[in-house]
Amino acid sequence: MKTLFFLLEKEFKQLMRNKGVIRTLFIMPAVQLILMPMAADYSVKNIHIAVVDNDHSTYSQKLINKIKSSGYFTLTGYAPSYKEALVLVEQDKADLTLHIPAGFERTLVRENTEKIYVAINAISGTKASLGGAYLTSIMQDFNNQIRLQWLHGTPDNTPQVTVAPYYWYNPFMDYHLYMVPGILVTLITALAAMQSAFNIVAEKESGTIEQINVTPIKKHIFIIGKLLPFLVLATLVFTMGLILARVIYGIVPLGSLVTLYLSLIMYLFAMLGLGLLISTYSNTQMQAMSLAFFFINIFNMLSGVFTSIDSMPLWAQYIVETFPPSHFIKIMRMVVLKGSGLGDITYHLAAMFVIGLVFNTWAVLNYSKRS
Repeated sequence: MKTLFFLLEKEFKQLMRNKGVIRTLFIMPAVQLILMPMAADYSVKNIHIAVVDNDHSTYSQKLINKIKSSGYFTLTGYAPSYKEALVLVEQDKADLTLHIPAGFERTLVRENTEKIYVAINAISGTKASLGGAYLTSIMQDFNNQIRLQWLHGTPDNTPQVTVAPYYWYNPFMDYHLYMVPGILVTLITALAAMQSAFNIVAEKESGTIEQINVTPIKKHIFIIGKLLPFLVLATLVFTMGLILARVIYGIVPLGSLVTLYLSLIMYLFAMLGLGLLISTYSNTQMQAMSLAFFFINIFNMLSGVFTSIDSMPLWAQYIVETFPPSHFIKIMRMVVLKGSGLGDITYHLAAMFVIGLVFNTWAVLNYSKRS
């Protein structure tokens, strides 16, 4: 224990000596946590639409006004023909084109049905799918208004099924509630993996690793001494993130803070182990940075921060199960939004422990072999 104490004292003194790194470790996550949730909005607005109105009737104007007043669409302009409207799509001036044919109102009144044509620019898949869904919803509402108008305000006796959704745990669909916990996990991931990866590599580049290797310090004590300081730093950054989430976004975890911090320690056990493992395979900080960026980018893209894991192919879901961030993101959202306790997150805690055990054991064995 005395050896571990002196090793920890050395590590903390090295960290405190580098004031620039300490400021970076706290300032950068704070700025990112403030800005990223504001920019990463899942709702799509300002969808540019070009209209071809070949009818110029009362109903066509009502439809166009309804689309403009929805808050989702911005009218790029009117085009005299469908081909000219497509030119606006090709020039990226419009995301959708709406073609109202001649005789739209007359055919609608006589035959109770009419078609309009919509062309959607699908280069941006999310914008295309949501834009089409928004437009379909507006059209359905427009149809209901016309139907009620033709019935002279008398309700139709035809049986109808209406949907009254209630969004559990996030009734107002505030995207901050699920984005902020996920982004906080990505920040902790980058801090834990990269900084711990640089630590041993810095010893190699400065030559002090050779001095440590000839001391009677056991390998697992050396690894623990390298791991604990960054566990403390990551815990402080996590605390700062929770405070910012409450002050700026009004997010108060429904679950226990004890549950969150126990989960954090288990997560850091896994991620710091990965960082240390990377450092044992790297001889320079550039090599360590490249490897750390490789894993961090994969984690950020596939761990469920921006895309749902359930929508991935089955083989990808099996791979994601081996990613510590995917488990901690689920824990964060379950505890913060649902108020889940330890019994609800046992599987994710066990998964992170097993993954961390593999990483840390691998790091100890690999460092022993290299030395």
